[in-house]
Amino acid sequence: MPVDTVAETAVSVQSLEAYFGAARIVRSVSVDFALRGVTAIIGPSGCGKSTLLRCLNRMHETTPGARVEGEVMFNGRDIYGAAVSPIEVRRHIGMVFQRPTPFPTMSIRDNVAAGLRILQGAHRPSRKQTDEIVEHALRRAALWDEVKDRLDAGAVGISGGQQQRLCIARALATSPDVLLLDEPTASLDPISTQRVEELVYELRTDVTVVIVTHNMQQAARISDRTAFMLMGELVEVGPTKAMFTSPKDRRTEAYVTGRFG
Repeated sequence: MPVDTVAETAVSVQSLEAYFGAARIVRSVSVDFALRGVTAIIGPSGCGKSTLLRCLNRMHETTPGARVEGEVMFNGRDIYGAAVSPIEVRRHIGMVFQRPTPFPTMSIRDNVAAGLRILQGAHRPSRKQTDEIVEHALRRAALWDEVKDRLDAGAVGISGGQQQRLCIARALATSPDVLLLDEPTASLDPISTQRVEELVYELRTDVTVVIVTHNMQQAARISDRTAFMLMGELVEVGPTKAMFTSPKDRRTEAYVTGRFG
């Protein structure tokens, strides 16, 4: 089991096991994700990295036959505790998927504001407050200047790269503490990829970002820490520079030097 410490922890995973039916996809993973900054999870296809990510905000259990064992501690509570609401968890731990997933029947404005609808009573923002939140989220996602004159237009009318940044803005609108990104640039062109990478780099100052990527160069560019997974196990985790220049485990070295994967 890898030994690594962080000064402050946003999410702490202890002895996590994830299953699809009888198949164990994530095997006894324990890892702390540092408060703020960017952690990249790398590894070959099918190693369990996306499944691990989905366990961090209870998305894994939405798949029929899927289940989780172990603990995911956030704000002093196990998010899998009996009294914990998955919806509330996802408000604080947002997620963006590999392919852009804007709501096709909604406008750009309503897409960004979608997550605010679950808020009740005094916590639910007014129309004016919602517009301010939408603008702020779009600015953080580096999209405001491109869509500010067509907020009422359909979200599917913008480019793929813009749609992905829109999905990031939608996740940011609820002011999450943690943002999970599952290969967010896999389906994007190089220019859109660069914009998303720049956005992720900027978010590190006030949001904890965990990103799954198959692109090791991307991990090296944007992450502060990197975790390497293989066959469902967490092999090694540490500062990104050290992981790519002097990994402690021979399997990590073989992967980052391109000998397999």
